[in-house]
Amino acid sequence: MVHQRRKLGTHKSMGTWLRMFALGCVVALISSAVLPASAATGKYIANNTSKLVATAKNLGPADSAETIDISMWLNIADRGKLDRLVGQLYDPTSSHYRDWLKPTDIVNEFAPSAEDVRTVEQFLTSHNLVPVRVGPANLFVRARGTVADVEKAFLVQINKYDVQGTTYRANASDPYVEGPAAALTSAVYGMDNLAYRHPLLTRAALNQNSPSTLAATGDSTFATTDCFTGKRTETYTTDGSIPIATYTGNGYTDNIIGCGYTPQEIHTAYNLTGLYSEGFDGKGQTIVIIDWCGSPTIMNDANAFSTRFGLPPLTSSNFHILYSFTVPTCGAPDPEINIDVEWAHAIAPGANIDLVVPPSASFMDVDEGELYAIANGLGNIISGSYGSEELYTPTAELNEENLINEIAAATGISANFSSGDSGDYTFDLIGLPASVSAPADSPYATAVGGVSLALESNNTIAWQAGWGTNENLLISSGAISDPPTNEAFFFGGSGGGPSAVFSKPAFQNKLGGTRRLLPDISWLADPFTGGIIAITLPFYSPPLQWTVYGGTSLAAPMFSGLWAIANQEAGKALGQAARHLYSMPAAAILDVVPVGSSSNVTATIQDATGTTTYTAVQLAGLEGYFFTNRFYSALWDFPLSEDTTYVVTFGTDSGLMTAPGWDDVTGLGVPNSKAFADFFKPK
Repeated sequence: MVHQRRKLGTHKSMGTWLRMFALGCVVALISSAVLPASAATGKYIANNTSKLVATAKNLGPADSAETIDISMWLNIADRGKLDRLVGQLYDPTSSHYRDWLKPTDIVNEFAPSAEDVRTVEQFLTSHNLVPVRVGPANLFVRARGTVADVEKAFLVQINKYDVQGTTYRANASDPYVEGPAAALTSAVYGMDNLAYRHPLLTRAALNQNSPSTLAATGDSTFATTDCFTGKRTETYTTDGSIPIATYTGNGYTDNIIGCGYTPQEIHTAYNLTGLYSEGFDGKGQTIVIIDWCGSPTIMNDANAFSTRFGLPPLTSSNFHILYSFTVPTCGAPDPEINIDVEWAHAIAPGANIDLVVPPSASFMDVDEGELYAIANGLGNIISGSYGSEELYTPTAELNEENLINEIAAATGISANFSSGDSGDYTFDLIGLPASVSAPADSPYATAVGGVSLALESNNTIAWQAGWGTNENLLISSGAISDPPTNEAFFFGGSGGGPSAVFSKPAFQNKLGGTRRLLPDISWLADPFTGGIIAITLPFYSPPLQWTVYGGTSLAAPMFSGLWAIANQEAGKALGQAARHLYSMPAAAILDVVPVGSSSNVTATIQDATGTTTYTAVQLAGLEGYFFTNRFYSALWDFPLSEDTTYVVTFGTDSGLMTAPGWDDVTGLGVPNSKAFADFFKPK
């Protein structure tokens, strides 16, 4: 795994795969396009082009002979009616409160008609595109053809674009649909090959030439939960002479694997044990996890994890792998799948798990996978540890994702998505607009952010901070940074902020602004204080390895597990979690506020000019970027590079900061699990 790094002031956000480019206007029309005679009944499908095409390097036309799939999504019968009905389903004063729709109700009330489908199919076949599948509830028609045929059908130019060294395909302008199909079409997927990414991270040193991207061991007893080793003092010299540097402050473990928490430790820390003792463990509920490609070893890995930590086994009766429409050819051991399955099971050990596997990470395939789960009524909880940057995802496709989530909410399903690991995606001081992660940005989804966590020896919480981790290099292979650099590298942090596309939903009315705000709630995410997983790794001996992962990819399945328990305790489907969170009592969700330390790392450095003292802010490389000392810093002796030391700061991000109440790092806070689930106990 490659971790991007950013230097405060001129840095790149971790995982920000499209932000090398200044934001520009998207070309709206095809230059010199000649519309056919039937154009009078046609239309452009607005906002169906990624903004990357305005500023990315154009590498020229895509291969015209390449065969691709596209999906034409159809307008539903009455969106306004659906919006009103969903409002009633979540209104305790309504006679329709929690009277969830069935998938057949969606078909009968809102689905495009069979005649609509035939009209779209006729459009496709008339342009040499072969229909291959009609989606659930007639919501889309998928077809296949060459790039050249797609260009002719939709009057677009499809080019190749260089995005940070990776080549992507994308249409240069909005597609045009001619004839009767125009009025039926809401979006066209597949002209570009942009894709979702998993927000998962392992601990790493960002500015090492050859960083360890995955440290693992065959010994399941490896991990330390003693992340922070107390105050310490370290003195270094350069070849036995000046400069002489003395660093004093909190210590972070130099365990080669890092700090990783076990299920039992999280159970204690977040008050899950009382729920289990009362029989509330998710029994009778199904968590639907969406992960593309699949992993052939996931069941064995998850059962090794379960055996090690005293969890019930996954069997053919409580764990199923389902392919949304075709068996993928890209399956391999995938840490994302292990995180999702193992930690959803760790939080809700009595729940069933359905792993839905789309064939690829494309927006088209993954969104179809979510719709497949909803249409087949697989479960009341959908967990999606994936996302794309809202700014560069075509708005027409964002609207379809929002519709899918609205259908989920209408049928009593909570679609829970990671809020991302890249803060607000901004470069500092360059002025690009902030962005958030999709589909977590949907008003009909629940966005899950992340925190850093430190435990006491009895596994109660010592402190937790909104996840935003920075590293500053103090000593590199024995060479002392004199003076310390003011170049903190942002390692990763909980995604959040206002959507630029979606308006504020009613359940957020007490918050400021007019936009949908992310996240709604948070849980463990910092890979420096992450969660243990078991995974089979090729070319390792033994193949089953134990390692530590974090990211909001960890927080989302954990919250989905708790939501399964809440549904069990309620005795009925609760629907979209976000709609309940903002009216819960303070005891149910623990507010996460800025965390400071009286032992943050400071330094004195003696050189030929004398002795200089450096404050915690200076030493952390944060001078000029933060107006508070409210962070926790610790010395980290990097175990994979001799005589290399960092100061790592927790609770810091250049764009987002925690605050009392809702904030754009942690949302409302983290669940206090027993009080959280007990809130839904029938009165």
